Amino acid sequence: MARPENRLPSPRAMITAPQPEAVEAGLAILAGGGNAMDAVLACALTQGVIDPLMCGVAGLGVLQIFDAATGDHVVMNGLSTCPSACTETMWQDVFEGECPDGYGYILKGHVNELGHSAVTTPGILRLLAQAHGRWGSKPWASLFEPAIAAATEGWIIRPHVATMFALDETAYGRVSYRDKLAHTEDGKRLYLRPDGSPKRLGDTVRNLDLATSLALIAREGAEALHTGELARQIIANMEKHGGLLSAADLAGFTPEVEPPLSILYHGRTIAVPPPPADGIMVAEMLRIMERFDLSALGHNSVDFIAIFAEAMKYAGRDKDRHIGDPRFVTPPLERLLSDAYADECAAAIRGGSKVALPRGDADGEHTTTVSCVDADGMVATLTHTLGLPSGVIVPGTGFMLNGAMNWYDPRPGRAGSIGPGKRRFSSMSPTIVLEEGHPVATIGAPGGAWIPIAIAQALVNVLDFGMTMQEAVQAPRFSATSDAIDIGNRIPRATQRALEAKGYEVRRLAATFPFAGVHGITMWNGKLEGGADPQRDGLAAGLI
Repeated sequence: MARPENRLPSPRAMITAPQPEAVEAGLAILAGGGNAMDAVLACALTQGVIDPLMCGVAGLGVLQIFDAATGDHVVMNGLSTCPSACTETMWQDVFEGECPDGYGYILKGHVNELGHSAVTTPGILRLLAQAHGRWGSKPWASLFEPAIAAATEGWIIRPHVATMFALDETAYGRVSYRDKLAHTEDGKRLYLRPDGSPKRLGDTVRNLDLATSLALIAREGAEALHTGELARQIIANMEKHGGLLSAADLAGFTPEVEPPLSILYHGRTIAVPPPPADGIMVAEMLRIMERFDLSALGHNSVDFIAIFAEAMKYAGRDKDRHIGDPRFVTPPLERLLSDAYADECAAAIRGGSKVALPRGDADGEHTTTVSCVDADGMVATLTHTLGLPSGVIVPGTGFMLNGAMNWYDPRPGRAGSIGPGKRRFSSMSPTIVLEEGHPVATIGAPGGAWIPIAIAQALVNVLDFGMTMQEAVQAPRFSATSDAIDIGNRIPRATQRALEAKGYEVRRLAATFPFAGVHGITMWNGKLEGGADPQRDGLAAGLI
């Protein structure tokens, strides 16, 4: 019997993100005549209201945009910088170790994670302002309306937000989220119940202070946070509590704009953000995997997983050794992406060698993403985060400050060591795929160190196995960010046993959909199809 014909009309624009309310905000902007940049900005601002531990106006991010009308194709880097008061050796005496899961560093008193000393110079708001000034079409202030409405009217805690509020990471050497929510009086009032427990699924959050702050930024622009009234409030609070961030740090931050890092994969261009973002890992994995006949191996077969896991470990090892802020550490990109190096890695994998990869530094999971395609062919994909949220809400502002100092290595002399003005490495990798110069897919993900490995798997699912984007993002995934292979609970037990027979330590996760939260859109022959990872409560929605 033939498959029933899909009779749904094809969308002329589409947006996807992990939060349905934020998708609705972006879709409304598209319906009102806005373009993809406008929709991404409105969606991102709304995400900061309804996912307050994931992102916000005091966070950081990476944007990739392709504008068919102008031919612009660039990456904007709004990754945060170390405050100028930082020194490479300032925390070496309180260093206790790396977090056992690789997400950051353990210091006495958690000074790099909780409180004012954990805060880096935020970059997301100036990134959005500059991107809007160059590519936006709707008035800046109008794009804040959905976020202000969500903060004013209130929003209901969804499953993934409830999970984050209740998250206890003390086993990994990090602070529990209850402690972060309770760090300030404003946090307690907004996010805790009267008994001191985090608000739960179905509870409502109204944040009038945040609505006021957003209205101020809507009127005065990003400078409200960098040089204006919000900046003055933040710096006064920093000085009161011994924070590192200064007025000069806030005023001096500038996003970097540069071409994407691009490779060919089976004749298509994969465009990813260059360092200190983590597109290099996506690119290196694909360069290695291109040396194998993946369709002949079979999707998620034993050999497929073993080969891909080794490619993940090569890319992870090279990231740990070489990738940081290029202004401080020059990355050997030409060598890492060369035919010779990919051939060398592939030959070693065929020969049965295994890469040694002790756990190193990585992002946390506290990130979100949004991708959009409009009717005129503009493609915008943004990943943004608070890092590990610091717990600091400056009284009366309503938004939490980032805690991204957690990912700088307190040990001097390393690629990721602390340094004044140094941009932190980030696993964020918003990606665009092009065919003969035209975009055919865009994809991004939250999920820390799992971001590049999840994006690479979803790309292989689409490009090698012909999956739709929804099929690609919900297919079972695996991870090798250490010497072990971690697998999702839908990968068969027989496959696990066969991998163990090959000498691998295999760790089965209880989660049905682990390893980042991939969201994307394909554009084959002008037909838009979206995908939203089921683990993140998200949505892909089209404008008919």
